[in-house]
Amino acid sequence: MSVHLQTDLTALHKDLLSMSASVEDMIHRAVAQLSKPSIDDARELIDQDTAIDRWDVRIEENCLKMLALHQPVAIDLRRITAVLKIVAELERVADLATNIAERACGLLDSPEVIVPDELKEMAQQAVNMLHRAIDAYVDLDSDTARQVCAEDDEIDAANERLINELIQQMHQHPDRVDPLLHLFSAVRQVERVADHATNIAEDVVYLVEGRIIRHARKLEREAMSAGQEEG
Repeated sequence: MSVHLQTDLTALHKDLLSMSASVEDMIHRAVAQLSKPSIDDARELIDQDTAIDRWDVRIEENCLKMLALHQPVAIDLRRITAVLKIVAELERVADLATNIAERACGLLDSPEVIVPDELKEMAQQAVNMLHRAIDAYVDLDSDTARQVCAEDDEIDAANERLINELIQQMHQHPDRVDPLLHLFSAVRQVERVADHATNIAEDVVYLVEGRIIRHARKLEREAMSAGQEEG
């Protein structure tokens, strides 16, 4: 590896960690608003999201310049490719943070609607998944990354339970449909945070092992199903 490529990779790594720290802060604050909505905090998150958008563009431009100038191969090429994908996932998580905060603010005028404890727990688990996915990138730890991927099923199950519960409440309390829809949307946004954390974890597995595991479980299930039908 050339000295110039090493220098650029180090700078790229630092930029990604700084961006991820800011995004983690955003999602932590957004999740906190599910318990205590604040219009001022929501506005701050919107401003922070704009800064994340600039970061996203800058890092992507740097990645493309490195690919053109250094023509990296093997692990260096995988690292730059992984950073490109991880940055895109982080930018989407920042968008979700502002959406969650906005949905939380929609509950301010409806004190009779209580945020379910399971949604708060689901949100904390999704945030934890994101944090561990980034840690896995830093440590080049594909085992932790795979654990994060496995947890996505738990989030999906919690999402389904909460959605069904909210639909039931809408039928029982038609006068509360608007705030319940805000909660419905918040549940969906939290579930998507976990999806993006999973995508980052999959990118870490690719970086470390050179294997693409996206859709692996789905393809395995389809293969098993096809085998059973043939049998």
